[in-house]
This record gives sequence, C-alpha cells and structure tokens, in this order.
Amino acid sequence: MIAFFLAPIYLLVVFYLAIRTIAWLSSWYAEFRTWKGRVPVFVIYGLLSMTIPVAFLLPNGTKIRWIGQMIANYWLGILMYLVTVIVVADVVRLILHRVRHMKKGQHFPRPVFAGIGLLCAIIISIVSVYGIVHARKIYTTTYNITMDQKSSSIKGLNVVLVSDIHLGYNIGAKHLQRMVDKINAEQPDVVVIAGDFFDNDYDAVREPEKDIEILSGIQSKYGVYACFGNHDIKEKILAGFTFGWNDPEKESDLRMDEFVEKAGITLLQDEYVKIADSFYLYGRPDAEKPGRGIAERKTPEELMAEMTGDLPVIVIDHEPRELQELADAGVDLDLCGHTHDGQMYLGKILTDIYWENPCGYLQKGQMQNIVTSGVGVFGPNMRVGTNAEICSIQITFEPQQY
Repeated sequence: MIAFFLAPIYLLVVFYLAIRTIAWLSSWYAEFRTWKGRVPVFVIYGLLSMTIPVAFLLPNGTKIRWIGQMIANYWLGILMYLVTVIVVADVVRLILHRVRHMKKGQHFPRPVFAGIGLLCAIIISIVSVYGIVHARKIYTTTYNITMDQKSSSIKGLNVVLVSDIHLGYNIGAKHLQRMVDKINAEQPDVVVIAGDFFDNDYDAVREPEKDIEILSGIQSKYGVYACFGNHDIKEKILAGFTFGWNDPEKESDLRMDEFVEKAGITLLQDEYVKIADSFYLYGRPDAEKPGRGIAERKTPEELMAEMTGDLPVIVIDHEPRELQELADAGVDLDLCGHTHDGQMYLGKILTDIYWENPCGYLQKGQMQNIVTSGVGVFGPNMRVGTNAEICSIQITFEPQQY
C-alpha cells in the first residue's frame, strides 16, 4: 500500500521536472514561453507518468501489458537520472545565486541557462543509454577460497553461483543464452541458482519453452540446484512495490515450479542433498515468503541438525540474512543474491547501508559468505555502477589445522 502514499510525491516530482524542462526549452525557443507551447510538454510528461499505473492495471499475459510494462520500466530508470541531474543543477544554481549576491528575480543570462540545460540533457541521455546497454553484458567474477575438508575425500570443487535472473518483462531468451554460455565456459562441478528466476508474473515470460531449452543446456558435473526468492511468487508489482508483502499465504505460480523441473533444475525448499558423498548442499526458502507448504522456514540450527556426518555444508539462500546464526550453526559456505548490488546508483547506496554484505565476499567466523549482484534486473532495465554477473567459486578443501 506504500505505493498509494507515494503517488502524490511521484506526481509532484513529475510536475517539477515538466516545469524545469519548460524553463530550459523557453531559453531556446520563444514558443515555449506561451501556454500553447507548454501544453505538449505537460502532455508528454503526463503520458509517461501514467505508464506505471496503466501497465499495472492492464490484463496479464497480453502483448499490450508487456509493451506497457517495458515502457514503464525504461521510464522509471530515466526518471531517476532526470531527478538527480536536474536537482543537482538547481542546487548549484541556488548556491551560485547566493555566492554572486544576485537579487531576487535576477537570473543568469539566457545563453548560460540554455547551455547548462543542454549539458544536463546530454548527461541524462548518456547515463541512461549506458545503463541500458551495460545491463545486457554479463561478467564473470571469480573467487578462490579454502574450506575445511572435514571427513570428505574431495580436494576441490568448482561452484558457479547465479541469482536474480528475473525472467519476464526485461529479461528474455537472448540474455538467458548469454548466461548459460558464461556458465558453461567455467566447466562447473555444480551450479546453484539463488532465487528470483521470475519477475513475479509468469505470464510475462515470453518464450517459456525456449527458455526451458536454454536452461537445460547448462553443463554441470553434479547438476543444477536452486532455491526460490521473493519474486518467485505470484503477486502484483507497482513501481517496485508489492501488495500484501507480508501475506504468508503467497506462493509461486505452479507453472513456475513446472518450468524449473522441466529445465532439469532441482529445487530445494528447506531440504538438502548429499553430493558425491563429499558435501551437503542445502536450499533455504525465502526469508520473507517461504512459499508453498512452508509456514516458517527452519532455523540454521534446525537445518544443520538434519545433516549427519562430518562433511562440508554449502547453503543457498536468496537473501543474505542470518549470517551470524548460520556461522554459529556450523555452515561452511553461504551463497546468496537478492541485492543486485543496488543495480542503480541510489540503490547501491541504500544496499550498502542496509546489508552486512551487500555484494561480494565476507568471512563470518569459520563461515564464508558470497553475495552475487545477479544476472538480470528488476524494475528499471538498467545497470549503472554495478555489473550483471555470474560467480565462479574455486574451492580448495584442506584439513583444518587445530
């Protein structure tokens, strides 16, 4: 419901942007100094501002919904940079007014104002285009870590960690194929997908059979395992905000489960597998929305109690939560996603504040935690200041020295 409370702020922001755009255009063309010239600007901003609620209200599974949501996602990303650049420009302008002791009503020369506006437009355009293009490139981040061998006979393991694919309005078969090619290039022993296959709406997946075929092409010695994330749930999303976010009854669309199974991926929902009699792999349900048949997920102590024998334990958990609790329970390696490393510049600032490990590597006692920035995008179809990635984790097992 927070989206409804933010709606008036959103409309005021859009109105402010329209006013500043008109002021800049007026410095170039006299036509924009009249209402006849200003009305088209207000109309354009009005139509763009309505793409978000209109896309939300359009029926699922329709082409017009997909087009509307795609436009809304681009608008949401560009809006962020519009606000940032214009607000910064206005703040600088006010400071210069004070420094230059300019009287009230006195303005900078029209050519100066026009030039500054042009510079702002260029910056917004460059950053937006860069973000769109950059989001489509997938990087490989490599980690070399050492783990306690315990009673296992295994000497080394190559794990590829993937997360946050977000199949749907932004991500389709082409990006998925790039991801699979990157994974196979690492020749993994095991592949783990730490949640958010989907973007909440299964009907937004344009070519499910083709996507299944692509995912089936992942080559891994011991297989592909996954847990679900907070977006692998059937629910409405408006500008990144969910409705009924604390409803424990929300579950994945059954077609999501069938999709994963057809792709040859083993879904672990608060359960584990013993692989090659050498290590355990445990998949946790999402912390906020555990999903079908799970009222409350098991605590770190409860999940560790299920595994007998002294073997290394690897956990996949969508959100990097309960790190200290997992470490205290005896988990050796915790693999997560969810944060997108902020995805956009403002998001990165917030994730760095909120999460203990927003992205990358963290040692927590005897446990090691790795959080990936993810492969796909959520909301704005852009990445600025962060990379889409897969993680190649080269594990060397050595006897622990006590």
